[in-house]
Amino acid sequence: MDKFGKSQPVKRREDLRFLTGEGRYVDDLAPANALQSFVFRSPVAHGTITQLDVSDAREADGVHAIYTLADLEAAGMKVGMPAAIIKNSDGSDGASPERPILARDRLRFVGEPVAVVVADTLAQARDAAEMILLDYDDLPAKMDMAAGGAPVHAEAPDNVAYDWALGDEAATNAAFDKAARVVSLDVGDNRVIVSSMEPRGCYAEPEGDRIHVAINGQGVWGPKGALATALNMSEDDVRVTNPDTGGGFGMKAFMYPEYFVVAHAARDLKRPVRWMSERTEAMLSDNAGRDLTSLTELAFDETHRIIGYRVFTEANMGAYNSQYAQFIQTQLFSRVLTGVYDMPAAHLRSVGYFTNTTQVDAYRGAGRPEAIYILERAMDRAARELGVDPLELRRINFIKPDQFPYKTLVDETYDVGDFDKVLRRAEVEADIPGYAARKAADAAEGRLRGMGLCYYIESILGDPSESAKVEFTDEGRVNIYVGTQSNGQGHETVYAQFLSDQTGIPVAMIDVVQGDSDRIKQGGGTGGSRSVTVQNTATLATVDAMRAAFVAFLSEEEGVPASEISFDDERFRIEGSNMTPTMLEVADLAREKGREDLLVHEQRTTLEARSFPNGCHVTEVVVDPDTGVVTVDRYAVVDDFGNLINPMLAEGQVHGGVVQGIGQALTEHVQFDEDGQLLTASFMDYALPRADDVPYIGFTSEPVPSTANVMGMKGCGEAGTVGALAAVSNAVQDALWEHGVRQADMPFTPIKVWELMKDVKVAAE
Repeated sequence: MDKFGKSQPVKRREDLRFLTGEGRYVDDLAPANALQSFVFRSPVAHGTITQLDVSDAREADGVHAIYTLADLEAAGMKVGMPAAIIKNSDGSDGASPERPILARDRLRFVGEPVAVVVADTLAQARDAAEMILLDYDDLPAKMDMAAGGAPVHAEAPDNVAYDWALGDEAATNAAFDKAARVVSLDVGDNRVIVSSMEPRGCYAEPEGDRIHVAINGQGVWGPKGALATALNMSEDDVRVTNPDTGGGFGMKAFMYPEYFVVAHAARDLKRPVRWMSERTEAMLSDNAGRDLTSLTELAFDETHRIIGYRVFTEANMGAYNSQYAQFIQTQLFSRVLTGVYDMPAAHLRSVGYFTNTTQVDAYRGAGRPEAIYILERAMDRAARELGVDPLELRRINFIKPDQFPYKTLVDETYDVGDFDKVLRRAEVEADIPGYAARKAADAAEGRLRGMGLCYYIESILGDPSESAKVEFTDEGRVNIYVGTQSNGQGHETVYAQFLSDQTGIPVAMIDVVQGDSDRIKQGGGTGGSRSVTVQNTATLATVDAMRAAFVAFLSEEEGVPASEISFDDERFRIEGSNMTPTMLEVADLAREKGREDLLVHEQRTTLEARSFPNGCHVTEVVVDPDTGVVTVDRYAVVDDFGNLINPMLAEGQVHGGVVQGIGQALTEHVQFDEDGQLLTASFMDYALPRADDVPYIGFTSEPVPSTANVMGMKGCGEAGTVGALAAVSNAVQDALWEHGVRQADMPFTPIKVWELMKDVKVAAE
């Protein structure tokens, strides 16, 4: 990377303040005189409200206001939560029942917000909530993913949220009819709680006739528009800020009811108001992830080439449509439906159901991990049933380098790729030739070792457009204003590093400004692994404009043609002169000359195509047959992220994603009882992966530069999770196969694995 970044493993500059307690999160920044709010939530999964009386609570000590849905409507608010709706296969719209900010007439999941109490202190707000009288008639809880059952919404017959399909069904069925072999696998993708380090929170404060709302989200412009709509205000009168955020993972990309109510309360009471979720409250009310089952079928010819692929997915939407849920398991799922394989026919049908559970939406990968998981599980099963080495089966079906650009059956165009090169490197990095010896050593001691492989590809999503503004300040520093939002990825480092690489401005002199709708006029936020690629493309355009403006200025000042002035990414060079000013020096000269117009530069760019990061995960697990405990013993990742700006940050993103994948595969699983009560509502019951659950994770870059952007980069934020689910699951299935277990689904908890082996033993006897 001679021109577009030095590809140096620079340590994260923001870590110093985070590790020394100097981070500034939404709960740190709320005004000291802010009123406290507490959310009164539904205690049952399904019921009809017969009485909601807050009169006594309103008279409690310290209480300033209590808001119900009726109060919000009386104030003129638009109380429907935003949600995108997919088209059904027959052309009709998916079900779109109202999701009110606070409960209207019915309670539909445990934790649904019913009223919000605002008081001087949190203790007073909590005490007042105890005085709210809520009576309801219980209704049966709809808990299964299937048509029928207790109706959740009148607008959704049989509780079907949508019924969507993509692909050529006739051609796919014809391929199966003529197939030499058909392999099928029905697997579940368990529901998980996102569990960000920092729970959701917000505060709001009046600013004259305007309202300022601070959230710990993944961008400010979507919330700004939604708040303006709900509050019936001009967008110009709404300011949204996003300070440091302790993890988002997709879950914080959306609007939630609390933000609207807190904003209204601040406007109504003319006082700052704050709200911060507690951990159990977050588990009850945050959008969950995954929760679907898929019947996956592969049709092969006599040479083991895939000639047809058929998928039927059933997805749990929860009690309401969240902002993007219908799109996650349909359009986003389909982006990488056929993975890295050259397939002539494929068909996907996806059906979503409403249940009396928390909403489900994006979680690290948003549809792509789900799609790759079932495909790579099916490929692993096919290798077993066809008697082909798993690596060889993939090689037979890979899209070959000379087929790029490759248009997939779902109308995506993969720009570049060399999947076999990456796979060959993974064989070396994972020491696959040494696996047999390791397996034999474990067998000698009574343990079961398995190896799992996943070859994934990811489609970068989100807004392809972004802006970058560079400002030279009076203090001699440089601000770069960005439209994305860091949730822990290291943006402050990578953006400053990239700008420094292009301009020669020392990194220490560059400040990254983000997350303020007043200071940055437009931005797409963070999600879909878009940030670095789209943001640095805009930065590059801004640097080009800045360079051209400075050249013209120097030409005028020095009386030389612009053609005789060049810039070498560090200094300007003027032919016939020993002058070699830096960017900062030219900016100082412009300030002296009164050229304030040269101190701010901004460009907006749009990527015309997406990039497609891909890679291979290889892992080995060890199963203790006496206890069912699964230990991930080895883990190797070889990724094609294209050109890297900072390999250290990319490796950190992969490590975090892999750990989240290991967590879902081995320990994490949301459990409800038959009445819809959440049984995993604390970390005593919901098991996140710990340090001793994770081995050393090897990371190797094997880049094939993208042609979809001038820098040759590909996103990497979600890639670790996309590959980890199938790799770990295939490894556990491999370990259990010789024991006779033919079907193993996540999560592979000790009791589940032990019972699988016990059941096989009992059946054999």
